Amino acid sequence: MSRSFSRVATLLLAAALAGVQPVLAANNDPLVLVPGFLGFGPEKFTNIGFRYWGGFDDIVAHMQHGGARRVMAASVSPIATNWDRAAELYYQIKGGCVDYGSRHSALHGHRGGVQKPAGKCWAADPADNPEHYPVAFYPAWDAAHPIHLVGHSQGGTTIRALIELLEHGSPNGDEGGADLYAGGKVNWVTSATTLSAPHNGTTLRDAVADFAPMMLRWARLIDNVALMAAGPPAPWLASAPAVAAASPIADFDLVQLEMAPDGARAFNRWARTSPHVYYYSVATLATEAGSALYFNGTDRLIAPIQRPAYQYPRGDMMYVFKPAAGEWIYPLRVQHGMGAYTQTARGRVRIDSRWFPNDGVVNTFSMKGPAGHPQRTWNGASVRGAWNFLGTYKGVDHFDILGWPGAAESAYPVYDRIGAIIYGL
Repeated sequence: MSRSFSRVATLLLAAALAGVQPVLAANNDPLVLVPGFLGFGPEKFTNIGFRYWGGFDDIVAHMQHGGARRVMAASVSPIATNWDRAAELYYQIKGGCVDYGSRHSALHGHRGGVQKPAGKCWAADPADNPEHYPVAFYPAWDAAHPIHLVGHSQGGTTIRALIELLEHGSPNGDEGGADLYAGGKVNWVTSATTLSAPHNGTTLRDAVADFAPMMLRWARLIDNVALMAAGPPAPWLASAPAVAAASPIADFDLVQLEMAPDGARAFNRWARTSPHVYYYSVATLATEAGSALYFNGTDRLIAPIQRPAYQYPRGDMMYVFKPAAGEWIYPLRVQHGMGAYTQTARGRVRIDSRWFPNDGVVNTFSMKGPAGHPQRTWNGASVRGAWNFLGTYKGVDHFDILGWPGAAESAYPVYDRIGAIIYGL
């Protein structure tokens, strides 16, 4: 994490406050935070007090302002398609048992074709809960009682899928009667904010030949928070078969295709930008252009020889992301990494030098908003139906924006800024 993160974030917050005053909030709609790929909810790691939103600190509590605001952290499948995660998010907020849709489940055949997983429910009425399910976040949720959504990484595309299903329903027609897929739920979401989201996919999936084993290694690392905080490089070199055996993952092929640029293009054609919602995006950047004379803050152990045309991981990037973030995949250096990967095949999304800068997981170019959808730079005024870009946080990697590991204080201004904007709508 860049030492200048706090200073930059504070300056950006000051700029935001100049345009939007949060003292007399225009709304106090509940806010739901949605984790990304490999993410987790507040029920995990309770024994050591580690949170997805804040690490060893607590962004949720910080945004609640002593209980003045209702802020909740969702828990959705760590590895699943945007559709499935959106369905889980809907029932977690509204209440009821998850239904992935009959036609959707049959068409795609993932999750073993299971439409309604047993026990995956939330109680809309705590007084009528004989199965002792977790209580839903906001059963009153409707057009008269809207919410704000904030998503990190794939959480950003998940909330886009949810808005599409709410407003337009399933493109497959009748999904077996589930209310989510009927559409017509306009104005249920006031705002949607994405942090480091792969709106146009990430080249990490295409650049790394052994993408699936690498993701499995990351899953193990996230399950070992103490090890992640300590930062030894050995886990990157762990044998893939051993990790795969310890972390079986269903439907991985569908998920990784959706996260690639070509899959994201198809997703963007389906998940529209609603004219009824305020959209905001935040980008992160943890690489720098190469320098032959050591005039940058990059990791010279991984990239001792550099060229100005390519991007290389900063020395303060989380160690597990560094091997794939630069010009070459470390340590073999036989494949181009995210900082140099290109693709020009006919019919596919063109990948050029605009995609080289990244935060270790997602290309910064992909974070501003979905290609072909309305986009603008936020100037103190917000516009519905367009992606209001809040800027790029430089020197910030994919999990720095969450306050990982154990440094949420420097991330708080990011969320203060978002709160100042969305509660002022």
